[in-house]
Amino acid sequence: MSDEDPSALIDAKIASLGDWRGATLAKLRALIREADPDVVETVKWRKPTNPGGVPTWEHAGVLCTGETYKDKVKLTFAKGAAIDDPARLFNASLDGNVRRAIDLFEGDGVDAAAFRALVRGAVEANLAKPARTKS
Repeated sequence: MSDEDPSALIDAKIASLGDWRGATLAKLRALIREADPDVVETVKWRKPTNPGGVPTWEHAGVLCTGETYKDKVKLTFAKGAAIDDPARLFNASLDGNVRRAIDLFEGDGVDAAAFRALVRGAVEANLAKPARTKS
């Protein structure tokens, strides 16, 4: 387990991208923090093939992860299927019963108010039901 500051690791990941993906991830991160001032930033799944890991935002459990690929930035909401999405921001991982994702490609924008509402909905979903524990 690393004692590195997760927020600093996310800063480094954004800086290392050096292109539109970094700017997009930084904007989404700012919106997450605005929507939930109590959000906790973590970095999960660090390994040799992905030393920067996956930026993850938590509040009473995982809210969402921010993955970057060559052609997109993907925000996956852990309990996305339980969150109201009247603006229809979710455009990926729609077939599952639990997660939902937003894929953003170069030049894409996001409705800031609708995105903040999704984050608040994710917090509510996490607070509504305690996580099941393995026995």
